[in-house]
Amino acid sequence: MPNPVRIASVNVNGIRAAYRKGMGEWLAQRDVDILALQEVRASTEDVTGLLGEGWTVLHDAATAKGRAGVAIATRWPIHAHRVELGDEDFDSAGRWLEADLHVGDVPITVVSCYVHSGEVDTPKQVEKFRFLDAMEERLPQLAAHSEHALVVGDLNVGHRELDIRNWRGNRKSAGFLPRERAYFDRFFATAGESVECVDGTTGTGLGWVDVGRAQAGEVDGPYTWWSQRGKAFDTDTGWRIDYHVATPALAAAVTGYAIDRAPSWDTRWSDHAPVVVDYEL
Repeated sequence: MPNPVRIASVNVNGIRAAYRKGMGEWLAQRDVDILALQEVRASTEDVTGLLGEGWTVLHDAATAKGRAGVAIATRWPIHAHRVELGDEDFDSAGRWLEADLHVGDVPITVVSCYVHSGEVDTPKQVEKFRFLDAMEERLPQLAAHSEHALVVGDLNVGHRELDIRNWRGNRKSAGFLPRERAYFDRFFATAGESVECVDGTTGTGLGWVDVGRAQAGEVDGPYTWWSQRGKAFDTDTGWRIDYHVATPALAAAVTGYAIDRAPSWDTRWSDHAPVVVDYEL
């Protein structure tokens, strides 16, 4: 029997504020089975209390209180989880959370990930590159661990020109730097094959699938984040920086993809929109 599962991911920009603005109403209507959150900025008790009964919750808070934080909430028991990423001296707390669970009798691994936003020519950008380096090392290990593996979250990089409305004006901005985008060239290229990256380097493909681009096709966006400044939301001047990154076996099981963009600026409960994907395993 097929096992349908709905997996949603969203940067909540502070879960307590999101619930005050309407996140609970959205969640109650969406029939989500696995919920991945980024920028939780709250305690585990806050998360479990707001979500209510029926969820198994994992939460990894950031080292600095009130910053970052990732969580995974599921309708099924979690068999194992991991939070370490990169070298021992690298602080990835609140940014990488892996969970192993079963959907019916199918094992699946889900990662809630929050990549640094970065800032050109600052230590923040150095940390972002270190995190992306660690991701590039971990992805093949995850694929070997489970043929149904999924990394979701706010990855803070627009991979292609299609992913940012104002790409020309952001070519030297964090989030659209050629070196950042080159990581995604390698993530999504065929496993083991040589790939010419946008920054002029040559790398080796890892074979993962960008579910959003695979489902939307060669179109602008659809975007998942809009600046709070000006009329960015109203004019749909956005960025697609929230992803479902899946192993090929899991990507082949997609039956539905949606970005839950709010109907208007004043009905948003985060500056990001949830990315909701249905898989049939």
